[in-house]
Amino acid sequence: MSERRIVFLDSETLAGSVRLRPPGFPHRWEDHTHTAPEHVVERLRGAEIAVVNKVRLDRTILEQLPDLRLVAVAATGTDCVDTSACAERGITVTNIRGYAGTTVPEHVFALILSLRRAICAYREDVRGGRWQAADQFCFHDHPIRDLAGATLGIVGEGALGQDVARLARAFGMEVLFAAHKGSTGLGPLYTPWDEVLERAEILTLHCPLIPATEGLLGWPEFEAMKQCPLIINTARGPLIVEEDLERALDAGLVSGAGLDVTLPEPPAADSTFMRLAQRPDVIVTPHVAWASLEAQQALADQLIDLIEAFVEGTPRHVVRGEF
Repeated sequence: MSERRIVFLDSETLAGSVRLRPPGFPHRWEDHTHTAPEHVVERLRGAEIAVVNKVRLDRTILEQLPDLRLVAVAATGTDCVDTSACAERGITVTNIRGYAGTTVPEHVFALILSLRRAICAYREDVRGGRWQAADQFCFHDHPIRDLAGATLGIVGEGALGQDVARLARAFGMEVLFAAHKGSTGLGPLYTPWDEVLERAEILTLHCPLIPATEGLLGWPEFEAMKQCPLIINTARGPLIVEEDLERALDAGLVSGAGLDVTLPEPPAADSTFMRLAQRPDVIVTPHVAWASLEAQQALADQLIDLIEAFVEGTPRHVVRGEF
């Protein structure tokens, strides 16, 4: 078997403690911690296998890479890759699946619990001397709400949505899976979209970013929310119109938000997202819901498994493009 050239364009997206074992076939592995758009083509020229996490591979780039045969996405989301252009050129695209069933739901509930129980607000009060000023064993500056009995709306009924639901039920919550926006008759699992907006005290997003879901939550949706819910987004930033979320928070239509994603990443210092990050009713994390060390190692192991399966002629986790 001839030596295969493999190029990882953004390996720094995995923690340094994560071990990528060498593939079990003759190869030359090239690691780049970060790759700017203008360097993608030169680094991939002549490579048969590209490994990316968030580096964009669009049609213009792919047309300049005649030797490329596999794009192994080191993540579940593949919106960074033009899968249609890959299909036209006979390039296989694979993605990582099933590795985040613990880390993402736990992060979701870390955000929910922090907001619902005002953890960050009370922490800052204690740091600022408020406890001493109260002259009592406790003080009640911020309302605290239980999860038991609360209604959780989940947008996205895939593996992550189901795992979030499992934790929610353990807390004694009522779980509603939202029907796809604008759809009816999807079966007994689903609650109509408008009803979920009205009833949910917490709404968490676990759907992919596709044209139908971009801007899924905007001003009309926030106006329809009757319970002043928390909004949690660990999926993709453009699912929410951030300017409308800011407006909804100001108007009291939403009680708070836990946000792990935006676009672009990292956000500009003067962006709406960074204004949201300064609010006491918002908790922002830097796209790390997926990133427990255990989950990252599982991802790395699966990544090599998928590359080896492709080379053996039995590709798995293939993402289909259309042409």
